[in-house]
Amino acid sequence: MNENNLHIEICPSILPADFSRLGSELEALEEAGADRIHWDIMDGNFVPNLTIGPDTVASCRKNVEIPFEAHLMVEDPDLLSPMFIEAGCELIMVHVESVRHLDRTLNVILNSGAKAGVTLNPSTPIESITNVLHLVDQVLIMSVNPGFGGQKYLPSQEDKIKVLRNIITERDLSIHIEIDGGINENTIGQATKAGANVFVAGSAVFNHPNGPARAIQDLRKIASSA
Repeated sequence: MNENNLHIEICPSILPADFSRLGSELEALEEAGADRIHWDIMDGNFVPNLTIGPDTVASCRKNVEIPFEAHLMVEDPDLLSPMFIEAGCELIMVHVESVRHLDRTLNVILNSGAKAGVTLNPSTPIESITNVLHLVDQVLIMSVNPGFGGQKYLPSQEDKIKVLRNIITERDLSIHIEIDGGINENTIGQATKAGANVFVAGSAVFNHPNGPARAIQDLRKIASSA
């Protein structure tokens, strides 16, 4: 994947959605041009927040055709990843900080028919995943500490993105770099310049005064021209 010819993808997080009408919210995001739906799965243990389980994801799968990705912020991803694959998630992302045997966990996901991804908290170095990059479709760099939406973007993570993009290029791998946390019109350009090409946006999409379609359009335009 040439870093100068990256396909930009905007992946709305469902955290700010109205959960009383979640199916309709997803349909609106698909119509607005979202590339994927980003499910933030939190267990109240690995992170200090609790969100949803696989039944909720499964109940929404019929509403839209765009891919689902599950970001497992949980203490036991080995237990939960099969459930979210069955629920309809094409990509499962696990935190390196929560996995005891990362190589095995990623292989189990792949053998289950899904794509595998790995996630790094702000304090976790790239070196922790260099030996498993051949197994992953995507690396998610957290530009906030996980657990809550609406946090301020950490520009310090751009150096990490640059290091990772150089490794991917040197090894001639085809891996997306996704960034999650504080992504908006003011931060997406600098994250793109660092080497990211997939962007999780929650508040910036749901709270845009002109609606999600305009939000996604503006974010994509800024990233594409960065």
